[in-house]
Amino acid sequence: MFRLDFRGTLKRLLNLERTKMSSDTGATSAALALARTLRMGTSLIHVGSEPDATTGAVVPPISLSTTFAQASVGDLPGKLDPNSFGLGYDYSRSTNPTRGSLERCLAAAEGAAHGVGFSSGVAAISACMQLLKPGDKIIAMDEVYGGTQRLLSKVVTPLHGIEVTYMDFTDPSISSSDVQDASMIWLESPTNPCLKITDISRISSLNPNAITVVDNTFSTPYFQNPLQLGADVVVHSCTKSINGHSDVVLGMVLTNSSSLYSSLRFTQNAVGSVPSPFDCYLTLRGLKTLHVRMSYGAANALSIAHFLDSHEGVEAVMYPGLTSHPQHELAKAQMKGGFGTVVTVKVKGCTGTFLSSLKIFVVAEGLGAVESLVSCPAKMSHHGVPAEKKKQLGIDENLVRLSVGLESIDDLLKDLDDALNAGFKARQI
Repeated sequence: MFRLDFRGTLKRLLNLERTKMSSDTGATSAALALARTLRMGTSLIHVGSEPDATTGAVVPPISLSTTFAQASVGDLPGKLDPNSFGLGYDYSRSTNPTRGSLERCLAAAEGAAHGVGFSSGVAAISACMQLLKPGDKIIAMDEVYGGTQRLLSKVVTPLHGIEVTYMDFTDPSISSSDVQDASMIWLESPTNPCLKITDISRISSLNPNAITVVDNTFSTPYFQNPLQLGADVVVHSCTKSINGHSDVVLGMVLTNSSSLYSSLRFTQNAVGSVPSPFDCYLTLRGLKTLHVRMSYGAANALSIAHFLDSHEGVEAVMYPGLTSHPQHELAKAQMKGGFGTVVTVKVKGCTGTFLSSLKIFVVAEGLGAVESLVSCPAKMSHHGVPAEKKKQLGIDENLVRLSVGLESIDDLLKDLDDALNAGFKARQI
């Protein structure tokens, strides 16, 4: 009687795969070496998106499988696939080909040896906190994303026994003695929402024993590479500019440290807050145009900042590209190719009327998308921050954050002008 020898067939197929991949090892190593020499626009399109070894597909396939066939127990397929990082594939919470493609691509863009993907930006931030132990201390930038502050105050300190203090790292008088007891230094530059710039190189050097983490979401790798400035870890909410299309929630942690990478990879698997393969595919697709989107968006943002700086309906404009910004010279030295796509303003008129009068800017949470968005941080992204803290940071209801998209600059300027005039008139009535 004919019997299908499935296990034997599987073993032969896997052995063929190994033979083929072994023969390609030299080519793969050459490709990885080449990736290190590529400019960002090229690496964003090609690293992690090499043609499929089996089919030749130019677009990386979405690997939806949760589990992978083993020729024998523990004999994992795919160990030579660069997207498995030598681990092979057994279960998609541990390793997944599509997630590996994204991790490699963003790592190349950020100039990192390692990337670890998570299900959201906050999950990525949480994974960084798990590098610490009870009794450790975090010194964080005084102005951080509201979700970061919520995580620190409601989870990290009360549940994990980690002390958190805040410091304005833009203060040039800060010295090593101020951070000598820190186990982790947490930075944002530019900050959310007031766009303060921190000297990453200087602060990273103050305490070599502390893990310096930079949330690089606002800058993206296109404008700033904190690892090259001395940081140990970079965090991205890929939900924002990395994906760029308002249709993915995803986070990433990047580092050059093998020991930190091992800990982060363990947390990724043990906690299980991994992004779906489809979300990884969408984010990888978004990354391919990051350099184009950021260049165009930053040009729009700079034009808008200059326009608002002389508008009667605006009290103040915060944008690192303006010479009036307190850290403009530092931003010029530390950032490259532009100053980001976020412009923060204080309006003189009725904020509610201004927001409701906008036709192109969409009132919504988030930033970094192809469409222009606007938010009131005091009531939205930072609504959970204590009132006294918001007052101290200048985050009041007249503070508006603009995420500048890719629309025609003339249309954006007219939209802002009309809405500001409406808000200004409403305040005078």
